[in-house]
Amino acid sequence: MILPSTFIFSILLLVLGMVSSGLWTSAFKASGTKWRFELYYFDFAIGVFLAAVAAALTVGSLGWDGFSFIDDIRNAGKKQELYAILAGGVLNLGNMLLLGAISMTGIAVALPIGLGTALVVAAIVGMIANPGSSNTLLMGAGAFCLLAASAVASMAFKTNTMNKLIALVQQGKTKSTKKHFSAKGLLLAGVAGILMGGYLPLLDLARDPDIGLGPYGLVVMMSVGIGFTTFVYNLFFMNLPVQGKVVDFAEYFKGNARAHYMGLVGGFLFTASLLAGFVVSKAEGPAAVSPVLASAFSQGGAIIGTLAGLLVWKEFEGADSKVKSLVTSMLVMLVVGIALITVAPIYNAK
Repeated sequence: MILPSTFIFSILLLVLGMVSSGLWTSAFKASGTKWRFELYYFDFAIGVFLAAVAAALTVGSLGWDGFSFIDDIRNAGKKQELYAILAGGVLNLGNMLLLGAISMTGIAVALPIGLGTALVVAAIVGMIANPGSSNTLLMGAGAFCLLAASAVASMAFKTNTMNKLIALVQQGKTKSTKKHFSAKGLLLAGVAGILMGGYLPLLDLARDPDIGLGPYGLVVMMSVGIGFTTFVYNLFFMNLPVQGKVVDFAEYFKGNARAHYMGLVGGFLFTASLLAGFVVSKAEGPAAVSPVLASAFSQGGAIIGTLAGLLVWKEFEGADSKVKSLVTSMLVMLVVGIALITVAPIYNAK
């Protein structure tokens, strides 16, 4: 299999992973406002599987070491393969809930809450599994900033939503501003974050140093878990939707080419974000990247995604100064929180 041979190559892969991680949710927005996330997700899962298999059978099966993707699968333990499939299933539920939250609140709200919560959960899990591996004070401060960013994002969304309702009342287009604000999207984003941070122990089990999966085998097994659970979860989401009416599977075939294409693109981007991190973690010698630097790049996707929601999709366009101040504060706390959690392992307790 092909792994990075130089430090620059590793950094380029991390940049690719960071950008892909931040933009895969934008593919859902680009699929069209009328295209439900439940239907989008079928194409997304197909895209994840196709990208994972394509990578495994090409760059995962080439290289000077003679160790291919097939060898990786043969050498890995069956339990490790099962752990990878389960990890894909848990992560998949988090992703689906995140898209459900985005459909209700927008990327600039759901992503800071979801990924911020995921980072906090991952940090807590990491400190429990490896006591003393990170500076407790810095980790705690980072977690506080991320949770505060989530709270401020919620406040910005609620305030902006109520302002729009008040404007409708003044225009005579609605009679009440009460009972119209729903926190369901915010709650979904938080639960999504718990799942996206909580799947990491399964991932660690799948990457056992002795009989674990390599990067290409790992992403393929995870794509199997994502593909299978998509149909299972969608039985629930389509019949008991988080928003709107019940969705019939026949609606999937009524989607236009753009909607289906963007689903595949989203899957490709998501797979690229996973694979880039997995591959760089296996780099050795001059191509090796410190875990802290790799973590900084992987977590930077949250910032890129949030900025895309604000600058590309203009989700708070026309908001008043109070809302804009809240959004700015949210961004600052998100960046500070990520920075503190990233550097915490450097100043770990001796």
